[in-house]
This record gives sequence, C-alpha cells and structure tokens, in this order.
Amino acid sequence: MNGYRDDLAYIHDAGFSDYVLKAAPGLLQALKRNGIARGLVIDLGCGSGRWARELNRAGYDVFGVDQSSAFIRLARRNAPQSKFAAASLRRMPLPACDAVTSIGECLNYSFDGNAGKAGLRRLFARVNRALRSGGLFIFDVAEPQRVPERGSERRWLQGADWAILVETRGDRTRNVLTRRITSFRKLGKRYRRSEETHRLRLFESAEIGELLRQTGFHQVERFAAFGRFRLPVGITAFLGRK
Repeated sequence: MNGYRDDLAYIHDAGFSDYVLKAAPGLLQALKRNGIARGLVIDLGCGSGRWARELNRAGYDVFGVDQSSAFIRLARRNAPQSKFAAASLRRMPLPACDAVTSIGECLNYSFDGNAGKAGLRRLFARVNRALRSGGLFIFDVAEPQRVPERGSERRWLQGADWAILVETRGDRTRNVLTRRITSFRKLGKRYRRSEETHRLRLFESAEIGELLRQTGFHQVERFAAFGRFRLPVGITAFLGRK
C-alpha cells in the first residue's frame, strides 16, 4: 500500500509541517545535550524534508528515507543540502551514522505491510547496528490512546489551495488506527480530488522501551515533549543511546 501521493504530500507540506517545526528546537537540544553536535543524522520517514532542513541549518549532514516519491521530490527542494532516498524505512540499508530520528508516527504506518512488533524489533536492531558508539535514536510513536474516545471521528481542514476530510476509526482491542483521507487540491481554476487510506499499528510505551533494550540500547528515555513542544495525546517520544 502506497501513501502520500502527489496531492496529499503537497497538502501535508503546506499545511501540516508545524508539528516537526515546533519539535525541531527540542530535538536539536536533545542531540547536543547528548554529545551529538555534528555528524550524519538519518531521518526515517523524512516526509517533505522540513526537519532535514533544520538539521542542515544546525550543521548536521542528513540522509532522509521515505516510501513516498512525492515527499522525496519535495524534500530535495526543501533541503537541497541533504541526501534522500525513496524506499521503505524498514528495508533501506542504513549507513554508519551518529543519530537516527523518526518524527510524526512514521514507525506506526503499515505502508509496507510490516508494521508489527516483530518488524519493529528488526528495525530497531538495524538502527542499532548503524549507529556509532554513543549514537542516539530519537523517535515518536502513536499509542492506543490515539484512538478517538468514541472510536471514530471526522475532521475537515483547509488551506488557501487545498482541503481534506479525515475520517478516523480505531480499534483498541487490535491496536489499529485507520484514517481515510479525501483530499482536494486546487490546480488552476479547479480542484482535484484524491483518496488514500492509512493504517497504523499502535504500540504501548512499555513494549517500545522493552524492544529498545532487547536490541542493544543501554540507555532508554521516554518523554512527553520535544523541548517546549508538548506532544499530542496518544503520542510518546523515546530516546535510545547505543
């Protein structure tokens, strides 16, 4: 299943980059506070490259990976100093690096059909092997609390040349969240409509922490904010040190 095709990738970049931009100062502080002031950062699920650009401005080299070719095209424009690849973050070979980040529920998505606990354990092990000694893995994940209180909800959002209808349904017994997204993007005098369905596997914080320890991260921290940016309900951030 592919996600974030041309129109939704454009809309996400134009209207929803605030999450990573608000998180960026706290993420940069976390890197520097833990001794990573320069070097290569791999960004898994890099999206349109907004976080890569902030890293470049702070003096880091960046290699970004995303399954969406549309996102990668945007990323190359937004962060021309970085390198990017359109590939599954669970399968892309990872070069030796100083830090790995993944921001915005990226590790929950099941675009490649491999979003379960076993797939996450394999990914964590690959990240650990890629990190140099003392390297950091910083990411966020969606938990079962991300499911709407009534089990489902509908939201309509719009910008200057776009609009989206998001229908969210969750199942806490199976820890699955499904978003059906109808996008409208203005091209000339008309709007083009497209639809996507995104499925996310939700994880409990305790099992994420345990997976990190099982895959070789000797220091594991859990937190509810990136600096001053408090994470939305149902999102938890982690830091693992090799």
